[in-house]
Amino acid sequence: MANVFGNCIKLSIFGESHSDAIGVVLDGLPAGLPLDMDAVLAEMARRAPGQNRFSTPRKEADAPKIVSGLFQGKTTGTPLCALIENTNTRSKDYQPELLRPAHADYTAFMRYHGFSDYRGGGHFSGRLTAPLVFAGAVLKPYLAAQGIEIFAHIKSLGKEKDAVFNTISPDIEAYRNIQNRELALLDENLIPSFAKVIDNAKENSDSVGGVIEALITGVPAGLGSPFFESVESRLSAMLFSVPAVKGVEFGTGFGITELFGSQANDAFCLEKGEIKTKTNHNGGINGGITNGMPLSFSVAVKPTPSIAKPQQTVNIETQTEETIAIHGRHDPCIVPRAVCVIEAAATIVMADLLLEAKTYAEPATERN
Repeated sequence: MANVFGNCIKLSIFGESHSDAIGVVLDGLPAGLPLDMDAVLAEMARRAPGQNRFSTPRKEADAPKIVSGLFQGKTTGTPLCALIENTNTRSKDYQPELLRPAHADYTAFMRYHGFSDYRGGGHFSGRLTAPLVFAGAVLKPYLAAQGIEIFAHIKSLGKEKDAVFNTISPDIEAYRNIQNRELALLDENLIPSFAKVIDNAKENSDSVGGVIEALITGVPAGLGSPFFESVESRLSAMLFSVPAVKGVEFGTGFGITELFGSQANDAFCLEKGEIKTKTNHNGGINGGITNGMPLSFSVAVKPTPSIAKPQQTVNIETQTEETIAIHGRHDPCIVPRAVCVIEAAATIVMADLLLEAKTYAEPATERN
C-alpha cells in the first residue's frame, strides 16, 4: 500500500520519470462530478516544465488521457484512471553508478536491491507530482461547490520574504489573482527581487529553496478526528509525499513557541451569530479538528539537489569516492512550480475529509 493515500477517496500514482507514462487512479469518487478538461489542462500547465525562465527547459505537454471512470463529461463512480505520457526524456544525462547527493539514488538502491529505474530519478522524481495536480484539478470543483477555496503563494525564496495571508479576514478576491503572476507572490512589486534570487543561483550553477504558504477558506467546523487522524496528520502525510518538502507547520507554527499562552490562545467571539476566533495562531484547527476559521499552513521546500557545482559522492560500483557535477535540464528553484502542487495536495485531503464527514454528519441520538 506504499502508493495509496486516503480513506474515502483512494489515490494511487504510478510510473517513472522516463517510463512511457506516469499516471493516477482515483477510487471512491462520487458519481456525477463534472470534469472540465479545459480547467484541468490549465492546472496542469501551471506545474508543467518549460513554461518560463525559472524552470527546467524540459518540455512536456502534460495532457492527461483519461482511460476509465468518466462518461459524457462526468465521473461514473468507478475508478478514474488517467495517463500522462513522457515524451521528452534524455536518459543519457544520468550516470547510475554515481550517487547524486540529496537524491534518492542510494536509498532506492538499498530499498529495491538495485532494480529501481534511476533515469530522471525514476519513481522518486518530481515528475510524479503531475498526477497529484491532475487529482487536485478533478476534485477542485467538488470543494468549490461547498464554498471551499485553496490558495498558495511563495512566502520566501532564500532570504527574500513576501507578505503573508490574512488568516482571519482573507481578501479572497485578491488571492484569486496570485496564480496569474509570473511568480506567485502576494506583493507583485517583489517579483524582480525574487527573480534575481533564482537568476543568481542559476548563474552560479547552484539552486535555491523557499517556503510556500497555503490558505484554505470556507472550511466548516468539525472536520477531522483527534490523534492519528487529525487534520494536521492527514495534511502532513500528503504534503510530505511531495518531493523536496522538508518541513510543515500550521498557523503560527514554530513561531508560536515565542508567545505566552495568553498570546497564543485564539480567543472565541461571536460574529453575526457564528463562533469565530479573534486570532488564528492555531491555523484553524483545535484537537485535530477544524474550528471553522481559515485553515493555514506553510511548507519548506529544499533547494533543487541537481546542481552543476562539483560535489563529493561515491561510485557504488567501484566503491570509491569521486566527484560529480550534475548536468542536464533542471530547475534552479523548484518552489514556483510547486505552488500548484501544494494546492492540489491540500485539495485531495480536504475532499477526503469532506466525504468522510458525511459518515458522521448526524448523531445516533439527540443530545440531552
